[in-house]
Amino acid sequence: MIQDRAAGAIMGALIGDALGLGCHWYYDLDDLHRDYGPWITGYTTPKPDRYHGGMSAGQLSQAGLIFVMLLRSVVEQEDYQEDDFTRRMDQELFPQLNGTPAFGPGGYTNQSIRETYRRRVEQNKPWSETGGHADTTEAAERTIVLAALYAKHPLKLAQSVSSNCILTQCDEAIVAMTTAYNCVLSQLVNGEKLSPSISDTLMKLVHKGELPFHAVTKRNFEGPRPGDPDPPRAGRFSSPDALLTPHYAALAAIDEGIKIEPAWKVSLVYGMPCAIYHQLPAAYYLAARFSDDFESAVLHALNGGGQNMSRAMLTGALVGAQVGLSGIPKRFIDELENGQELMQLAKKVGELALR
Repeated sequence: MIQDRAAGAIMGALIGDALGLGCHWYYDLDDLHRDYGPWITGYTTPKPDRYHGGMSAGQLSQAGLIFVMLLRSVVEQEDYQEDDFTRRMDQELFPQLNGTPAFGPGGYTNQSIRETYRRRVEQNKPWSETGGHADTTEAAERTIVLAALYAKHPLKLAQSVSSNCILTQCDEAIVAMTTAYNCVLSQLVNGEKLSPSISDTLMKLVHKGELPFHAVTKRNFEGPRPGDPDPPRAGRFSSPDALLTPHYAALAAIDEGIKIEPAWKVSLVYGMPCAIYHQLPAAYYLAARFSDDFESAVLHALNGGGQNMSRAMLTGALVGAQVGLSGIPKRFIDELENGQELMQLAKKVGELALR
């Protein structure tokens, strides 16, 4: 059911975030294995001298806390009201920041949020001018809530996600990739699997004007012929290529001639850094390869090191949507701080998604 899959996407993201808290940002895998062993199987406590030192296993990072801020806003408003979300950022988050990285709730403040803080608080800019140029996944992560909420309404989903993204990240390419990821996720909430055909489904929505991407190709990506008119733009994004990435990642996952073994080494194939163009292909690959196995998907995302928190969060949402809340092993919810309360919020979004 869509309720179960929407709740699964939300809880999958939160679990992924918390899994990455302890073992976050180890780019030297020997150091990761020294501190946590050869295979991490659950939540871990950060070492005192690491990014989230002082926090405990099962807690959320700042990205997770902002995610919950948006989640609570949607549940209380029974819709996405951007003014309510930004009010919470102004009143609940920014007073706890000082514009530096190693400060604030969650133990670390990401670049996009630091830049937004400086524009909003130090420079007193309106929210229409707060977005910076970070090429990371923070916006893609928190707007998972909106992908679950508006899964049945693709245009509203794309408009809401891109609008929320611009609050903190205004680069057009990053907004397009952020929106595309959540369009993919929404299709999984609707019952699709992350297979190569997912991009065909999305491109049909583009050609129907239900997703704001421009495309000149025809069926099977056939190019225009001489004399064909330039089609009207379906929306703000100049290229649909961000919608095609999951097609190729899923092809790699099922192609017997392509071997990534063990699967956590996908982080070495697509890159360990934070940028969204490293993160999304790895998340799509793992979500296609382990479409019915939440635990394997998030643990391979986690054990790949580098920016494993975002990788696990993005993968967790994609696979959580495919297996549903009912398909997520109970231990991940039981050992997550405030797991039962968060699960109830996730279920409420699932109910709202029926509208």
